[in-house]
Amino acid sequence: MDKVTKEIKEQISSNKVLLFMKGSPYQPQCGFSAKVAQIMFSYDVEFSYIDVLEFPEVRSTLPSISDWPTFPQLFVDGELVGGCDIVTELDQNGELKNLLAN
Repeated sequence: MDKVTKEIKEQISSNKVLLFMKGSPYQPQCGFSAKVAQIMFSYDVEFSYIDVLEFPEVRSTLPSISDWPTFPQLFVDGELVGGCDIVTELDQNGELKNLLAN
């Protein structure tokens, strides 16, 4: 396992809620990342983030780890929740609240 893969897996396992996104939650650099950050802020839950634009090696490696091709990617308890469409759907149907509450 290469260094970048190892670091990504450590980040995923050591953060309860982790968002890989373009930009930061306060200055997102794409509309999909902005939408997911906005949804996350609507919950009173702490979350970490990694700006994949700042770390191109993470941006190029993560899709092969998560088997998800696009960003943002939200992980909760070490598991991929999904990207913008899935997070939006889970938010609308109330499932995201349950995921984040555990």
